[in-house]
Amino acid sequence: MNDEHHGDTAQPLVAHLLELRNRLLRAVVAVLVVFLCLFYFSRELYTLVAAPLMQAMPEGTHMIATGVAAPFLAPFKLTLYLSIFVAVPVILHQAWAFVAPGLYRHEKRLAIPLLMSSVLLFYAGAAFAYFVVFPLMFQFFTSVAPEGVAVSTDISSYLDFVLALFLAFGVAFELPIAIVLLIASGATSAAKLASSRAYVVVACFVLGMLLTPPDIISQTLLALPMWLLFEVGLIFGRFVEKEKVQREEEDNGVSAKDE
Repeated sequence: MNDEHHGDTAQPLVAHLLELRNRLLRAVVAVLVVFLCLFYFSRELYTLVAAPLMQAMPEGTHMIATGVAAPFLAPFKLTLYLSIFVAVPVILHQAWAFVAPGLYRHEKRLAIPLLMSSVLLFYAGAAFAYFVVFPLMFQFFTSVAPEGVAVSTDISSYLDFVLALFLAFGVAFELPIAIVLLIASGATSAAKLASSRAYVVVACFVLGMLLTPPDIISQTLLALPMWLLFEVGLIFGRFVEKEKVQREEEDNGVSAKDE
């Protein structure tokens, strides 16, 4: 009897592990396919990412490569990260397909728009960093260089710097998703979050200080959008809260009829 029960529980576990492996393999294959398509253009992609700094650098200056393999490794690394960035929808789809069978109907109805919104918000954060933050920030950095100092940034250092900013702004723009999830799970309410607005504003500036380089421009340019995204998250959180209350009232009504 115990052996049969053990076999029944082991079989679903093995099936889940096999499905997880297949989902991970599909995600890796998606990243690999994108990488193979982009690798031929790796140098052009690096030039595109470096454009905000190149345009801000004084005339006659240029970027440098201090490492022997840096001219190859920097574009290679950028292409790899960009491949993951582009393949995010496929990766999230595989994750969704793995967890969806265990979700309730109302959880599935909430999860799909949240997944789509999280991808769009992450892309929006990276785009905001590239088109708004980088030009202002690099213009400031190059303009405050001491006299006699030539601005010649190493390509590997620059890549690490901008990748960290892309990630910081992408994650920061996920704030509305985090708020909606907190409200939907019952961990907090829209009213409590609204009453803590002053603390949230301070927290936005503290996070801006921690997630960005030590300059007031990038810190402010991250903190202000986070504050606005907090307000957006509150708006959608109130809708989720109302829907949750309505569903609970309907469930209570059905239970009362059954009694």
